[in-house]
Amino acid sequence: KIKKDPYTATMVGFSKVTNYIFDSLRGSDPSTHQRPPSEMADFLSDAIPGLKINQQEEPGFEVITRIDLGERPVVQRREPVSLEEWSKNIDSEGRILNVDNMKQMIFRGGLSHALRKQAWKFLLGYFPWDSTKEERIQLQKQKTDEYFRMKLQWKSVSEEQEKRNSRLRDYRSLIEKDVNRTDRTNKFYEGQDNPGLILLHDILMTYCMYDFDLGYVQGMSDLLSPLLYVMENEVDAFWCFASYMDQMHQNFEEQMQGMKTQLIQLSTLLRLLDSGFCSYLESQDSGYLYFCFRWLLIRFKREFSFLDILRLWEVMWTDLPCKNFHLLLCCAILESEKQQIMEKHYGFNEILKHINELSMKIDVEDVLCKAEAISLQMIKCKELPQAVSEILGLQDSEVTTPDSDTGEDENVGMTSPTSTFQSDSLPVLATSGARDDSPTQTLVSPNVSRLTPA
Repeated sequence: KIKKDPYTATMVGFSKVTNYIFDSLRGSDPSTHQRPPSEMADFLSDAIPGLKINQQEEPGFEVITRIDLGERPVVQRREPVSLEEWSKNIDSEGRILNVDNMKQMIFRGGLSHALRKQAWKFLLGYFPWDSTKEERIQLQKQKTDEYFRMKLQWKSVSEEQEKRNSRLRDYRSLIEKDVNRTDRTNKFYEGQDNPGLILLHDILMTYCMYDFDLGYVQGMSDLLSPLLYVMENEVDAFWCFASYMDQMHQNFEEQMQGMKTQLIQLSTLLRLLDSGFCSYLESQDSGYLYFCFRWLLIRFKREFSFLDILRLWEVMWTDLPCKNFHLLLCCAILESEKQQIMEKHYGFNEILKHINELSMKIDVEDVLCKAEAISLQMIKCKELPQAVSEILGLQDSEVTTPDSDTGEDENVGMTSPTSTFQSDSLPVLATSGARDDSPTQTLVSPNVSRLTPA
């Protein structure tokens, strides 16, 4: 069940856990409402196969005390990159000039919609950044042939053959079910016999031929839908999707090691940022952060509006300002909800319900500001724990902080792409955070056809 339908299996698991807790505690003394962490770990492990997290402290853990992250900087965002700005950065043969600067501009403001069809192919790795226009034309011809050869493989399977191929039958059944409920309120996919739905189905079936071992798992239609909407072309959408799945593959593997790793990494980051909040979550049997499962599985696809997810994804695809920036987005959202969760004394059920009900209520620009500010705060911290440095990819090179333009450099781990961002005379959003000087103790592991949208 977890292989074919990880999100539903997880939520069913949660319902088993929460109902068990509710029934067992009904009418009992409030002082006994806290269950031992080891017992809770067993419940969650049984309910959600493949996501078991070792309750015991593992050898090699690093004890961190009194980490002062310093002041959180103010962050500004700019207007989306325009078609004119993009065109100015292309040479006579069609190569993109100053790729790093272009990525920084996209990270800081996203892209205008008219530009997405071009730029996403570069951001996702379908087109090499240093390719010429002629090279990209040849690549598209090659990839078109390759795509339709794979599509023909499943299109030419007879009914008799399919009766003897249970995996292909299962993939087709899952895809048909998911396609019929993916983004149906979007005009691009609404109504019966919608050409968008047909292409969504065909691309997913072809992906099963491209990666038959993985095949189709619930949630993959959510990742494809915005790509097809932007590309308006079957072949380009497929190859962009294949590139995106290269990044997301571990989320959908049967053992779900990628999901387990991300949850552990998120817990490590959140504890460094706010050990008090982590302790509260642990006291409510929520320390494993399983309520963030959907966020991580499909990269916030169901948490933001369709247009906001286009902005969020293109920002994340720049790989700036650090590795695993999506985990800092999680931290930024949780930080915004912390006060309500703690002041209202939410328990396990209430936390899960509250996080689930945030869907479509989160301000994407505000979250991007907060997450970038957190990243800069960590990059500038000279005492950053090694495990955190590894999660954010800061351990191997030098950092230049945003103060570098004044000549005051601070080196802490990597070259920060944000150091060269220029402040634009444009409408901006800003965020800042006060320093938390309270002592902390953190346990962190060092291993850890063509369509036109209406």
